[in-house]
Amino acid sequence: MPIRAFRRLFAATVLGAALTAASACAPPRGRVYVNAVPPPPIVEVRRAAPGPAYVWIDGYHRWDGRAYVWVPGRWAAKPRAKATWVKGKWVKGGKGKGYYYVEGHWR
Repeated sequence: MPIRAFRRLFAATVLGAALTAASACAPPRGRVYVNAVPPPPIVEVRRAAPGPAYVWIDGYHRWDGRAYVWVPGRWAAKPRAKATWVKGKWVKGGKGKGYYYVEGHWR
């Protein structure tokens, strides 16, 4: 097999494996309802902001399929000058569906 053909085959194999791994890690579509009440947030100590265009994004409890796992807070650069961060939150679903998480986002 010529070296050029081998390189193409190798690159295609690596790309295919990377795409397969990325799709396996993708979050489920739609709302995921959790029957367990979310724990209260953990109080974190913030380090100094890395710059004036950074906003603190609070940590939150994420459901990993078996239990709540704490995701620590972090500093994030604003995507544009007047952007504001809308905090994520757990919401009680209707008719006994449990709780679902609404992701935080930039506005």
